[in-house]
Amino acid sequence: MNIEDLLRETLSDMAHEEQPPPPGRFVQAGRGRPRRRGLALVAAAAVTVMAVGSALAAQGLSSSRGVAGQGTASVEAGRGRITLTVREGLRLSQVLERLSAATGRPRAEFERAAKDGGALGLPSYARGALEGFAFPGTYEVSPTSGPGEILAAMVTRFDRVAGDSDLVDGARRAGRTPLEILIIASIVQAESADKRDMPKIARVVHNRLNHTPGLRLQLDSTVLYGLGKYGAKASQEDLRSRSPYNTYARRGLPPGPICNPGADAMAAALKPAAGPWLYFVTTDPKRGVTKFASSEAEFLKLAEEYRRNLRRAG
Repeated sequence: MNIEDLLRETLSDMAHEEQPPPPGRFVQAGRGRPRRRGLALVAAAAVTVMAVGSALAAQGLSSSRGVAGQGTASVEAGRGRITLTVREGLRLSQVLERLSAATGRPRAEFERAAKDGGALGLPSYARGALEGFAFPGTYEVSPTSGPGEILAAMVTRFDRVAGDSDLVDGARRAGRTPLEILIIASIVQAESADKRDMPKIARVVHNRLNHTPGLRLQLDSTVLYGLGKYGAKASQEDLRSRSPYNTYARRGLPPGPICNPGADAMAAALKPAAGPWLYFVTTDPKRGVTKFASSEAEFLKLAEEYRRNLRRAG
């Protein structure tokens, strides 16, 4: 969003303050619209943080089936500004670390700002937690930008994408809450070696959640997130964790997003591909090939294919 768009949206909000926002466009936390308008005015007046371009595609944090991608953040300084690109799939802790390094401000300042969900304009369904809502993309940051302004810009970008994708109503039609869809999107982002696989991976997650009798998700990515670890595969000790993110031990979704997903993952979570799949295996980690199965027997064959490829690569 450029500064003209931000000012136009703010002035439009002020002119129509008595009218309710369109469904799904602004889902507010705390006191709602007045808070968001104040944030927009501060950002517009200071001309400190602007989103300049769409989110960039990148591999997710990890895949429980043998693929280890790594989202990154790149920084370009010049003309008194910092252009910061935050890729899809970073955990909030990684985002804050990179923002601190890029701006020279202590990480503790970003951590404090991240805890003030109301000031950042988080939607009510975020439950005050920023993980999942720090939307990836390219941002132009003034050296005088405060941590709260930068993080609020990321939440504003999330808000816009959520509105464009009809997240709130789409989640209702899917029989899920907006937060549940975002959690699924974060899993899809973390588990995908190729964004073309995202709709199928989303279908696997939905199918396992909706299956009768119920099936645990059994995802290494959620286990590792709960333990604060990184990698492609959880150890046997990790799988014994009592963390609420241990989807081998607990049914249903983890309690929150495990990374900050991009628009492709959100779209896949809302509109998964049609199919009967209950499993997916990245059979060729080197080439990022993921295959899907609808039965345990098919899954075991794919798992053996993965092991053969792993031996060849080793």
